[in-house]
Amino acid sequence: MVKIASWNINSVRLRIDQVARFLTEEAPDVLCLQEIKTQEATFPHEAFEALGYTHRVVHGQKGYHGVATVSRIPIKEASRRDWQDNGEARHVGVELLGPGQGLLVENVYIPAGGDIPDRALNPKFGQKLDFLERMARWADDLKQPTLLVGDFNIAPLECDVYNHKALLKVVSHTPIEIEALGRLADAHGWVDLGRKHIPAPERNYSWWSYRSYWREKDQGRRLDHMWASPEVAAASQTHSFVEATRRWDQPSDHVPLVTEFTL
Repeated sequence: MVKIASWNINSVRLRIDQVARFLTEEAPDVLCLQEIKTQEATFPHEAFEALGYTHRVVHGQKGYHGVATVSRIPIKEASRRDWQDNGEARHVGVELLGPGQGLLVENVYIPAGGDIPDRALNPKFGQKLDFLERMARWADDLKQPTLLVGDFNIAPLECDVYNHKALLKVVSHTPIEIEALGRLADAHGWVDLGRKHIPAPERNYSWWSYRSYWREKDQGRRLDHMWASPEVAAASQTHSFVEATRRWDQPSDHVPLVTEFTL
């Protein structure tokens, strides 16, 4: 069994104690982090080393964005792609070398896209759509068994948000974003593990805004995802979102996703 987790940590240095707690309690073999907000030189390598995550691939950036994949089993870097075409650190791919050998784990942080869902008025929204289109072209040519994980910044289904009608014009749940994400899904025949194991319309949120008291109002969205090639999805046994982390002191606004595979 191989256990793989994904978490937008919203600053790994600020929340390294929470990461350590999560790794101790959940013990995934591989953890993909997004929005690490640090360069490789200042990444908290020692903390991960002490916890047994001796294999690390970091694609970082000072103060913003950044992704990292840490592992207890051997991995090697497979790729770093600039799907936004602007130099931001938003992707790193690794290949598993131990258990699950040959599996690609692609760790991605798709841009949020700003506040206005119109590329003419908001260049960030256009960048998000272009990012997804470039990803779809990449997925068209994928041949190797692959797991695509990360903060997609899109909640695609009506039940993936607390109020579908209220959010139809809010970036992360607009029809144009959902259509673009659908093209990516179709490009490789990805299986959405979140909905394989927690079928719609079951509650399956991964993000709550800092601006609202999330436990009282439960104004969540499912922005984080784990997608798998069909043969990889067939090997997935369990999937969960670890909502407890959102109740920790000064938490990330996202919670981790965890999937177990018989690889």
